[in-house]
Amino acid sequence: MSTQIRNLMKKFGSFKALHDINLEINSGEFVAILGPSGCGKTTLLRLLAGFDSPTSGEILIDKQELATTKFFLPPEKRNIGMVFQSFALWPHMNVKDHIRFPLKHQQFLSEDLKINIDSRVDEVLKMVDLLHLGDRMPNELSGGQKQRVALARAIAPKPALLLMDEPLSSLDAELRMSMRKEIKQLHQLTKASIVYVTHDQSEALAMADRIVVMNKGKIEQVGTPKEIYSCPTSTFVASFVGKANLIQGKWEGDTFYPLDDPTIKWGNTDVTSELKNKGIFPARPEQLEISLNEGGLEGIVTSVQYQGKEIHYTVTIKEEEQWVIHQDISKGFSVGEQVFIHLKINQNTTDGIKQLAYV
Repeated sequence: MSTQIRNLMKKFGSFKALHDINLEINSGEFVAILGPSGCGKTTLLRLLAGFDSPTSGEILIDKQELATTKFFLPPEKRNIGMVFQSFALWPHMNVKDHIRFPLKHQQFLSEDLKINIDSRVDEVLKMVDLLHLGDRMPNELSGGQKQRVALARAIAPKPALLLMDEPLSSLDAELRMSMRKEIKQLHQLTKASIVYVTHDQSEALAMADRIVVMNKGKIEQVGTPKEIYSCPTSTFVASFVGKANLIQGKWEGDTFYPLDDPTIKWGNTDVTSELKNKGIFPARPEQLEISLNEGGLEGIVTSVQYQGKEIHYTVTIKEEEQWVIHQDISKGFSVGEQVFIHLKINQNTTDGIKQLAYV
């Protein structure tokens, strides 16, 4: 079942939290809503869940209206599952009872699930590798196990749409990495339609089929992880996803003259027309390299951060601009050293996506 969001707008008093949001989520698709704090992503999720009503616009699932300016369906009457940031487990219920609860009370439950509740509980617990912990209480579980219970409870009744509100933000870094893989595997097993809200670019890149980048209540860009990372259409997307250096200069066709320096030419056909028209080259940190070889833009190393397999440099150019450059450890540079910046030839953009996705 597909979900349609049409011309959605939400105001709180005079403040407009969402501006004309239009989006379609296809059946079985994993969509990540990505953006900084205050961009409207959680407001959008709350509207989908039925916790808030829209000021204007409409939301439909499988062509059935959930919310319009004249009609509003409450959360309990929507075929939607929800995974909260804080897990929201009930302290008086064991693991099995958490999974059993929506199977007893969800009005959209299929007849097959209604007569096979116990087998569905076991099936879901196997999916999240918690079958051996079915009798445990929430206070007897680790953070990762609690998150698995919350996931299992949400997917048990097979909702038309599964909403996740930054479900990994309260976990430590290593556990977040593990849970990313588990959520991705659950999506492949259940074929559920998922809307996943996050401010973490690496999560969105690692898990989503499509990413919706939001800023100041508006959708900046929608695309696959590779499209969002490699071909940003706005300066915000370029700097927020992949942390690109927004280099000013002059474009002539597919040739770029950084900082209007006529002696230095960079070639790139992946830069979108929107950024070319603004005279901007979005150079990600891994696309640039520094060396002692002349022929590049001259700069001074002002910061060095050792990261194990690579070093993160900040280089100041013309005493004004600062660019961040990631480089392997084969050649080290020191703070205060004069260097020259070059654009790498035939840089594989997929490498950058993998690097960001698994940091």
